[in-house]
Parts: sequence; structure tokens; C-alpha cells
Amino acid sequence: QVQLVQSGGGLVQAGGSLRLSCAAAGRTFSSYNMGWFRQAPGKEREFVAAISRSDASTYYADSVKGRFTISRDNAKNTGYLQMNSLQPEDTAVYYCAADRRYYGSRWYEYGYWGQGTHVTVSS
Repeated sequence: QVQLVQSGGGLVQAGGSLRLSCAAAGRTFSSYNMGWFRQAPGKEREFVAAISRSDASTYYADSVKGRFTISRDNAKNTGYLQMNSLQPEDTAVYYCAADRRYYGSRWYEYGYWGQGTHVTVSS
């Protein structure tokens, strides 16, 4: 098992930046693919970005491509989501997720989840 603890998030003005962190404990983080998802009020959970365990290849939703960057530091057992040029439509609860087998955009395939962190972008 792996436990994921998120940090970061908060309130930012449109055009600003935030960085989310996802610290893993319990197992070797490098063995897990990692994803970031978000859920806005009244909406379904949606894919944001993913990074593979093997070669750190990345995959982004079209809505965040060019603005968000997913990364990982296996030595620190931590994954990151750098969010730039934030817009009000990015407002949501953001979740990190991990899985040893799955790498992709389907949230229900990920076995482990962080607690979620709020991101609010004001206009």
C-alpha cells in the first residue's frame, strides 16, 4: 500500500500560479504511476495529467496542456503539479492518485488517492 498526502492549493487570482504536492509513504514511490484529477462543484471528476513510473512520460488533458506541468521526484517520494496561467474554470478540488499498473486518464483505474486540496481562482 501507499499513502498519499497532498499539500499546496489555495486561493489565487486569474493568471496566477500554484504548485500542488503529493507525498507518498509506505512503498517506493518510483514503483507507481501517478495522476492528477480535479472535481468542480456539481461536476464529475476529470483527468488533469499523468506521469509514468518507468520513463516519466507525461500525458495531459487538452484543457491544461501548455499551462500545467506534472513532475515527480522519486528521491523525495513526491509528485508535483505546477499550475500556471490559472483561470476561474480551473477552480476545483484537486486529487493526486497512484497505481502500480495503470497509467492514463481513467480515474477509476487508480488504486490510491490523496485527500484532495482546494484550488480557487478568482477573476
